[in-house]
Amino acid sequence: MNNQLIKLSVDELTTLMETWGFPRFRAKQVYEWIHKHHCPSVDAMTNVPRAVRDKLAQAFPSQGLSVFDRQISADGTRKYVLRLEDGLLVETVGMPVFKESGLLSRLTVCVSSQVGCPMACSFCATGKEGLGRNLSASEIIQQVSLVQKDFDARVSNVVVMGQGEPFLNYEEVIDALKLMNASDNLNIGARHITISTCGLIDGIHRLSLEHEQFTLAVSLHSAVQETRDQLMPRVSQQPLPLLKKALESYIEKTRRRVSLEYLLIQKVNDSEADLQALIRFCSGLLCHVNLLPMNAVEGAPYQPSSMQTIGHWTNELERHSIEVSMRKSRGSDIAGACGQLKNKLVSRETSHNIQVM
Repeated sequence: MNNQLIKLSVDELTTLMETWGFPRFRAKQVYEWIHKHHCPSVDAMTNVPRAVRDKLAQAFPSQGLSVFDRQISADGTRKYVLRLEDGLLVETVGMPVFKESGLLSRLTVCVSSQVGCPMACSFCATGKEGLGRNLSASEIIQQVSLVQKDFDARVSNVVVMGQGEPFLNYEEVIDALKLMNASDNLNIGARHITISTCGLIDGIHRLSLEHEQFTLAVSLHSAVQETRDQLMPRVSQQPLPLLKKALESYIEKTRRRVSLEYLLIQKVNDSEADLQALIRFCSGLLCHVNLLPMNAVEGAPYQPSSMQTIGHWTNELERHSIEVSMRKSRGSDIAGACGQLKNKLVSRETSHNIQVM
């Protein structure tokens, strides 16, 4: 769906229909097709006359996406590599949670905000490919609606934790999330929508001023400056003391808890000194620490921390009254880490093309 078209209100569509000489009620039909039915293109608007569809297609060229590859994990996770209108590829993940009865309890979609990522985090497969371009609000929303249709179930949660740094594409990401939150669109509660950032301070300040109560997650990965700079070189100019001040200001303005994402990497950021630094960073913050299991990334020298280390960290954080959880690894059997599946497919295609030539 075209990005400009998806952002038009009913009133704006009504004015457009009148300008083109069509009845006013066509605006509501078009609006419902876009926001209620999430149709991929104007051709899918079956009860809208061909003349209206032709005018829409001419004024708002299609910006759709299609499934390039789809894999299903043993745990039910579905990972998609999607081809955009310009041929670029991006990843999306659908993560279901089931009740004991086997019925679906929750469906979370992890969306990408950029093609690739400019942040170059050393543990991330996406960081190795660099930035392609920003995604439009429409391309972000279409990721969610595609997963919803594939599962034939309502999406309950969205996390902007896929490829890209969302605060480097702030306007389009926020526009997309506001549309997802709207009652006449996907109607996903704001508190069930999470934006994950590497810790860009300007973006944190901007988010604190938004009316919607979106959840903020910060990829911390170390509370020791030297170690964090090694792992996340592109945020070295945003030091930890300033990041903590930004989070304190965010919490004061919004009264909302912040999640701190921490990937435990053996002999890199999992020592006792690292743990004590994290405890000091969390002191005075309304926060929740999310310890992450590490997926092996081809070409990266890192190994996951032991279960003994994870248990010790969990116990110590709880002993200091810091909320902590250990995220369960999802989709590890289908290249679950961000960027892995896409990079494997691109590498396979490139290799095949070389052999053919």
